[in-house]
Amino acid sequence: MHYQVAKDHGFTDIADFRILDEEGSISLPVTGGTRLTENYVGAAFADYDSYLVLSHFKGHTMAGFGGAIKNSSIGLGSSEGKCWIHSGGTSRTNAWGGEQDAFLEAMAEAGKAVSDYLDKGERIVYINVMNRLSVDCDCDGNPAEPDMHDIGILASTDPVALDQACIDLVYHAEDGESLVERIESRNGLHTLEHAAEIGLGSRRYTVVNLDD
Repeated sequence: MHYQVAKDHGFTDIADFRILDEEGSISLPVTGGTRLTENYVGAAFADYDSYLVLSHFKGHTMAGFGGAIKNSSIGLGSSEGKCWIHSGGTSRTNAWGGEQDAFLEAMAEAGKAVSDYLDKGERIVYINVMNRLSVDCDCDGNPAEPDMHDIGILASTDPVALDQACIDLVYHAEDGESLVERIESRNGLHTLEHAAEIGLGSRRYTVVNLDD
């Protein structure tokens, strides 16, 4: 069924498609974390020597926003890994009912486990597409329609800097009020705070405009 969904959405038309956890999970160690000591990704994760993480930056019902960190953690998480992150490291079978900050911190720590496994980020690049900036995530079957303009495409080898730059662009947008409210109501910025604290990346950045 998952392969059919991928076909229906056009993924199989543009690239080879593989569900990384169709044969189970493998564990990646988490170093420096306060919520997780390991992170669960699909068993086929290790079959690839580098990753390009393409994310739609937008709001999210639980996380406040979703971008590079969310996609490299929950996006690459196996079924049990998704539960492990959502529950803040308390359950591999139930994704719901965890403490909010524990969830946000677990996302950052899972993202760090992925980055560390890939030579501390040397073999992973992140792209965030800032279009259709709804307060809801694409995982929502009936997301709210965007009420702000498209901004553009950003890329970095540092997922923390990339997500921070996207956040700053939303905060400076004249029509970003709804998305800002969603981010702050979920304490979403704490993901970036914790990610920087544990060494996933830096919240400082320089924007280089490729259109110039």
